[in-house]
Amino acid sequence: MIKFSIILPCYNEFENLAEVFNVYKEVLNPDETELIVVNNGSTDKTAEFLKRNTDNYSFIKVVEISKNQGYGYGIMQGIQKAKGNWVGWTHADLQADPKDIAKAIEICRTKPLDDLIYVKGYRIGRTPFANFFSTGMEFCVKLILHQDLKEINAQPNLFNRELINNAKKYPYHWGLDLFFYYLAQKKSYKFERISVLFPERKFGKSKWNKGVFSRIKFSLKMLKYCFEIKKDENN
Repeated sequence: MIKFSIILPCYNEFENLAEVFNVYKEVLNPDETELIVVNNGSTDKTAEFLKRNTDNYSFIKVVEISKNQGYGYGIMQGIQKAKGNWVGWTHADLQADPKDIAKAIEICRTKPLDDLIYVKGYRIGRTPFANFFSTGMEFCVKLILHQDLKEINAQPNLFNRELINNAKKYPYHWGLDLFFYYLAQKKSYKFERISVLFPERKFGKSKWNKGVFSRIKFSLKMLKYCFEIKKDENN
């Protein structure tokens, strides 16, 4: 019986996948966990790698998306295929350690299947520069949404699938982490935070973080999305 469904969205992560899959093979129990790999419109060799290698991992399922429609869209396409009582996601770029998912699973394993719990990472060891932007964004989000949401974009995320039933209008973009974090807070989910590291990428380049201006741009987009959430609530 599958209890845990982990979504792994991939956009041009070919260089990372072999190492990522090998670590997951070590830390996941295939009898209770499925890893749903979403090839989110990659233009590198990701699709080719998945076709050649996924048969070697019994716990992996693949969802192919021909055209990238956004981070949130890819994750939700994976979630629609999920069978577990607990569902969640993390990154495939090795900045998010696959072993962190194993930690999250261990927490949920001790809980009743209907327990409204949300396990989320909390990044430690970050630079003062990165912390400055995160803290500033958290402050602004609190002013707009009136919820104290810390480390909004930290990975992994794992929660009782009941939360999916309340996700009526999810974003296709990067705001999915905020969307479910905020929704869980409103639905009085109990949060468990696990400390995680977030090192530099081992392979490839960040899809968005290209320096101070990209961080400013991302922060402004996040604040704009907060106002969209408030508007949807009031309609």
